Amino acid sequence: MSAPETTTQIAPFTKRIGSIWKYLMRFQSYFGLIAILIIAALLSPVRDGRNIFLDPRNILNVVRFASENGIIAIGMTLVILTGGIDLSVGAVLALCAVGAAASMMHYGFGTATTIIGVLSIGTIVGLTNGFVSTRFKIQSFITTLAMLSIARGIATLWAGGYAIPLAFGDGADQAPQSFKTLFAGEVAILGLDIPVQVFYFIGIGIIATILLNRTGFGRYIYAVGGNDTAARLSGVNINRVRVIVFGICGLLSGLAALLHAALVNQGSPIDGSGYELNAIAAVVIGGTSLMGGVGTVIGTMIGAVILSILDNILGLLNIESEYQAILKGVIIVLAVVIQQRRRY
Repeated sequence: MSAPETTTQIAPFTKRIGSIWKYLMRFQSYFGLIAILIIAALLSPVRDGRNIFLDPRNILNVVRFASENGIIAIGMTLVILTGGIDLSVGAVLALCAVGAAASMMHYGFGTATTIIGVLSIGTIVGLTNGFVSTRFKIQSFITTLAMLSIARGIATLWAGGYAIPLAFGDGADQAPQSFKTLFAGEVAILGLDIPVQVFYFIGIGIIATILLNRTGFGRYIYAVGGNDTAARLSGVNINRVRVIVFGICGLLSGLAALLHAALVNQGSPIDGSGYELNAIAAVVIGGTSLMGGVGTVIGTMIGAVILSILDNILGLLNIESEYQAILKGVIIVLAVVIQQRRRY
């Protein structure tokens, strides 16, 4: 057989393989979720004839813990889509969690005042990250790394170096029970007690998806991350867009702090340690490019669920947390490698 004939036969096959690869990469987060669910179900311990992982209560716990990281990761997605990154989200959560606990236990603030104060703190920190990065032309990696140290230092000073415990009730030195109900309660649906964190997660995901896909500001976010020079020449105020997305990221870190403090009944300066890695991992696994301009909120939400499933099944198998951290790092690298191959 001559070389031209061989090439003619191979070309359609290569093209077909390329099409399949592109299809798989387009829905990589969905296939990843299906794969990790199957693996977790197969590896799960069985107790009294029941698969522990597939137990409804365990599944609800998986989604509960995915929600907190997922909300932070949604904010991180917006930042990364513009070509930036926020390494301070975990420290901002700690600062806001301490602020929430101090507001109710030390200052006697009510639920509404505490919520407004905490969300304001998160937003201000985020806006500061964005302003410093754009105004002084500093890479967001450096700016937010510095803010990580600043926020955690302020949290430590505010808390006096110790966690501030939350005791809920109607007494003088107790936090309002409404705070616990609002951020760590459960809603009975079809015989299942659904954690309220899940509703916050889904709600924020819907709002962020609408923002990106149905508004002019969402198009600006993609434009800035895709080509900031072209966006600027088109009349987009790229600095304003970046400041706003950092502000949103800070706001969502504050919301996650409210959920966290209510769940663990305290605000501690060491809360949120390593959360920036979890958020970035969820974003990357969800298919968002670290170069900016490409990605979806839905993908990030699925990425957060995948990480939660991974943590859950490794915990059920009694695998040490150190190995979990190593595995997360490997997954991030693999996800970035897949993204790079998808570009070619």
